[in-house]
Amino acid sequence: MQHTEEHLEHTEAPKDIKKQIWRTFWILFGLTVIDIAIYFWLMNTHSMYKNLTFIILGVVKAYFIVGIFMHMKFERKWLPYLIIVPMVFVLYLITLMIIEGNYTSFIR
Repeated sequence: MQHTEEHLEHTEAPKDIKKQIWRTFWILFGLTVIDIAIYFWLMNTHSMYKNLTFIILGVVKAYFIVGIFMHMKFERKWLPYLIIVPMVFVLYLITLMIIEGNYTSFIR
């Protein structure tokens, strides 16, 4: 009995976690359908806006996956910031590489 009480005190997950998981599943499903539709709609175009759209959709989907399925939403505040702050720098680096790549192909 003591083990169960410790576990219940440690966890901070809400009671309606199944409801949140299914809601997150449907949000991710909708975003993936939008992602695929945009891909086929812009299939023959190569632009920075297309890349930026896919990066933004990927980051939004990653937010939901990490937040709900990996339970990061229920952790203490410093742990998500410890993960998010370096990711901001990585996204900034990716954005700069895409801009530089477009500039290099424009110059040639």
